[in-house]
Amino acid sequence: MEITRTLGRSGIEVSALGFGCWAIGGEWQDTDGQPLGWGKVDDEESVRAIRRALDLGVTFFDAADTYGAGHSERVLGRALGKRRDDVVLATKWGNVFDEETRTLTGGDDTPAYARRALTASLKRLGTDHIDLYQLHLSDADPERAVELRDTCEEFVREGLVRAYAWSTDDPARAALFAEGEHCAAVQHAVNVLQDAPDMLALCEASDLASINRSPLAMGLLTGKRQGALEAGDIRSRPPEWLQGFEEGGRCRCRLGGPRRRVEGDPHQRRPYARPGRPRLAVGAQPAHDPDPRVPFGRPGGAERGRDREGTAHGRADGRGGPDPRALSVRSDVHGSRSIAPVRTPRSRAESTPTGAVERLPPPPSGVVGGRPLLQV
Repeated sequence: MEITRTLGRSGIEVSALGFGCWAIGGEWQDTDGQPLGWGKVDDEESVRAIRRALDLGVTFFDAADTYGAGHSERVLGRALGKRRDDVVLATKWGNVFDEETRTLTGGDDTPAYARRALTASLKRLGTDHIDLYQLHLSDADPERAVELRDTCEEFVREGLVRAYAWSTDDPARAALFAEGEHCAAVQHAVNVLQDAPDMLALCEASDLASINRSPLAMGLLTGKRQGALEAGDIRSRPPEWLQGFEEGGRCRCRLGGPRRRVEGDPHQRRPYARPGRPRLAVGAQPAHDPDPRVPFGRPGGAERGRDREGTAHGRADGRGGPDPRALSVRSDVHGSRSIAPVRTPRSRAESTPTGAVERLPPPPSGVVGGRPLLQV
C-alpha cells in the first residue's frame, strides 16, 4: 500500500489498512450457547483472502486467541507461513476458552495466565514473537492492569513481544497502560454512530495508535444487512452491548432511499446526493454530510466478515506531517482496518466522528472513488 503509519510510539511501521481476523475464526459460543462468531466460514477462502491482502500491501493483521477459540490464530499462521516476517502480527489475551468445544468459559487477569496465553498464541501462529500484544478484558481491574502492564514489559525484555496495548473503551484504563514504556496503542469502538473524543484525545496526547473496532457498526453502516442471519452469527442473537440488531440479525436502523430534489439545497450538487444514492438514517442524521470520497464502505466478495472495516488513528509517518488523503480511509476488504493521524476536532460543524476535519483532495494514484484498490 502507498500509505503507511507508525504504530504509536513503538517505531513499528504498518500499512494504513489492516486486516481484522475475528470473522475468520468461525463459529464459537459461551457456556449458555450464545454465539460469539460471525457464522460458518471457509478456511481456504480465509487463507486466500489473507494472502491476497498481503500481496497487495497489507502488513497489519489483528487477531485474538479467543476468536474461534484459537481457530483464527491457526488459520492466520497457516496463511502467512514463511511470510511471517513481512507482517506485523497483533493478537489479544485474557479470555479463557476450550478449543475442543469452541466455548468461551471465562476470563483470567493474572500475570501467570498472560504468560500461558502468550505461549499458546505463539504456537498457534507459528512464530517466536508477537508484534502487538493486547489485553482483551475491557473492564479489568485497574490495579491488576498495572501488574499486567509490568508483565508485558517483561515480555518485551524477553523478546517475546515488541509492543503492547489494551482493548478497552475506557480512556482512564487505557491511560494506565499508556504509562508503560512499550505501550503503543489502544483498541476501542468508534464509528459515525458512536464517537470517542476522549479516547482519541488520549491517543494524541500519549502518542498512541488508536485501532478502531466496529467502525461500520458490525455491518449496519454498509446497508447490506437487511435480512435474517444464520443462527451461528452473534448478530442473530445480539447481546446487550451489540446495538442496532434485533433477534434474527435484522437491522433496527435503515438507510434512506433516493433524496427528493429540493430547490436551493446545496447538497444536491454533491455526488452522494444524487437520486438512488443511499444516505444514513438511524434515528437522526449526522450533523454533517460525509465527503463523497470517504464512503461508508461496501463489502465485496464472500459474504462472511467482509464488512468489518476499521480506521486506526495514530502518529503520522514522518514524511512532512499528516497526509490529508489518509484522514479517513475505507476499503472493500475482509475484516480490514486502517491507520490515520488523529486530529482534535475544532468544532462539531467542521469535524466528523472519525477525525476527518477537512475536504480531501482528488484520490491519488491507485485509488478509485476514495477506496484503495484492495479487493479480497
